[in-house]
Amino acid sequence: MDAYTRRTVGAHGYLSAVFTDRVTGATWRTGDATHPGWTASTIKLAIAADLLRRERAGQITLSAADRHDMATMLNFSDEAASDRLWKAYGDDAMLARFRSDFGMTGLHFVPGFTPRTYWGFVKCSADDLAALMHYVLTSANPADRSYLVGAMRGVAANQQWGVWGAGSAQRPGNKDGWSFESDSYGKHWVTDTVGFAGPAERYAVAVMYQVGPSGSLADGVHAVSDVTALLFGAPVPAHVVVPAPDG
Repeated sequence: MDAYTRRTVGAHGYLSAVFTDRVTGATWRTGDATHPGWTASTIKLAIAADLLRRERAGQITLSAADRHDMATMLNFSDEAASDRLWKAYGDDAMLARFRSDFGMTGLHFVPGFTPRTYWGFVKCSADDLAALMHYVLTSANPADRSYLVGAMRGVAANQQWGVWGAGSAQRPGNKDGWSFESDSYGKHWVTDTVGFAGPAERYAVAVMYQVGPSGSLADGVHAVSDVTALLFGAPVPAHVVVPAPDG
């Protein structure tokens, strides 16, 4: 796994992974798991977890339309649905809850792209995504956990990569994120994946890849999928389909 990462990640690329065995408690990392990178659409899992928790606490009431938006946001990473939910419920306080309640302590909004805080311009680390997955699998209300796990296992074809590289026998589930972003070293693709695999969701996985400017979306998708495949002893290259550049 380490050798694959050294071979694959080019100049100005940042790949990190956190792999946790939830039975033994052992955690393995590669790369700088504290390096901040664009979350892309992985943050939609945090949005859904927060909305479910707030509704259960009686703080908000989700309409049928909200529920539908949440389902499509998770299923095929629906951008319009995510925007509607963010407009209705998202703000700086939501991001603060991600840090305090989900343990995503390094998560932060990146100003300069939009006039107000927006889910699409947020950075976090692989450790932060691992903390989010820990919340979903360990701390969430059982009904909410069941909903999120089911949604992540049932994602559409455009998200069947990343943790999906573990192989169907591992019954994986994930929320993927892919976007074209800008940093000081240039414009580049981002491919992130967070999820679980194994019996009873035994293994939690978070992989973030800030692809170098010379790389492609396909490079990023295959890299995070192959990383996961190697962790589970599955064939490499992993058999995955690169999504359209719209996530």
